[in-house]
Amino acid sequence: MSLLERLNSDMKQAMKEKNKDKLSVIRMVKASLQNEVINLGNNVTLSADQELTILTREVKQRKDSLLEFEKAGRSDLVDKLKQELLILEEYLPQQLSEEELLEIVRATISEVGATSKADMGKVMSAVMPKVKGQADGSSVNKAVASLLK
Repeated sequence: MSLLERLNSDMKQAMKEKNKDKLSVIRMVKASLQNEVINLGNNVTLSADQELTILTREVKQRKDSLLEFEKAGRSDLVDKLKQELLILEEYLPQQLSEEELLEIVRATISEVGATSKADMGKVMSAVMPKVKGQADGSSVNKAVASLLK
């Protein structure tokens, strides 16, 4: 089942349950997917990888906003964003544990022959496609930085 099919199914269920929060998040994701289709050309079908990229972008936007709202002391908006993130995370693939991520980073470091922090960009660009949707950039960055001295 594609992400769009799953969103449509969940949207119907949210309407039946009168779950306004979930419904608004699903509509927002569907709008983002539709916008991407329009940008690529209306007769295009998004691949699973493109759908995942869009979903990941939506999660990242909310996490960034969450940090800003926490700094500003806007607890009302913080709670709303946390709820949206919980809903969005249902559609993401299973997240990697810290140990799994470190193992992938170790393997990648040896693949690219990285030896110091100067090679961090090379390692990051090799790791990110491997963990797409399963780990965010900041956790990958921390893992790479901890292994490169």
